[in-house]
Amino acid sequence: MTATGSWPSPEQARRRDELAAALAATRARVGAAARAAGRDPETVTIIAVTKNWPAQDVRILASLGVADVGENRDQEAAEKAALCADLALTWHFVGQLQTNKAKSVVGYADVVHSVDRVRLVDALSHAAQSCGRTVGCLVQVSLDGDSGRGGAAPVDVPALADRIATGAGLRLLGVMGVAPLGQSDDPAEATGAVRAANAEDVAERAFARLAELAAIVRVGHPGAGWISAGMSGDLELAIAHGATHVRVGSAILGQRRDLR
Repeated sequence: MTATGSWPSPEQARRRDELAAALAATRARVGAAARAAGRDPETVTIIAVTKNWPAQDVRILASLGVADVGENRDQEAAEKAALCADLALTWHFVGQLQTNKAKSVVGYADVVHSVDRVRLVDALSHAAQSCGRTVGCLVQVSLDGDSGRGGAAPVDVPALADRIATGAGLRLLGVMGVAPLGQSDDPAEATGAVRAANAEDVAERAFARLAELAAIVRVGHPGAGWISAGMSGDLELAIAHGATHVRVGSAILGQRRDLR
């Protein structure tokens, strides 16, 4: 039955079947990748990224056992979290974050994955104290040097981790990274299988670097064991390099719809 007490409509039942099948397939991929890496599948958490999908999908996923939900736009995330406030979910903010949105995000997010500068650490700390909350934070690492995609330079990661660890209302959990967009060095070869192979090689090097930085952070902060890496197309590579949390959108929910 739905939250209003009526039986699900045919459309809702169809959507539940779609999500159940996609979620089962994703869980199977994660399990296989973890076992291939000699890891327990239980050490990898799937975060269902529901950007551009309605709160009803979040409810369906929760009914299917999903406990971790990710969003990357504050306005949409705040509304969705409010509509699903009765569910026992952990909300992850995974998108780039402006400092003036810190108070709003802290109001609903349990974890912020995209902390990449000192000003943002301070804004989140101030907001957490004002709200009386403790918020988990990950240092987002730039794995390609593209400032437009967010992330701290690798050289700045240890100091930023220290800043989070000492920030009132904040808890350092680990690091996060997004694989670079792979491209062939030779435009004549940048097609088909060559492009795919090159992208995989770029991603693998990036995830290996993220694992190295995660290990450096853990030297000073042994409890900061999270590595948030891997999405629908590259979660196997991320898990092979130690990802503890994978952020999966389209593989579970389908191609995104623009709700704006």
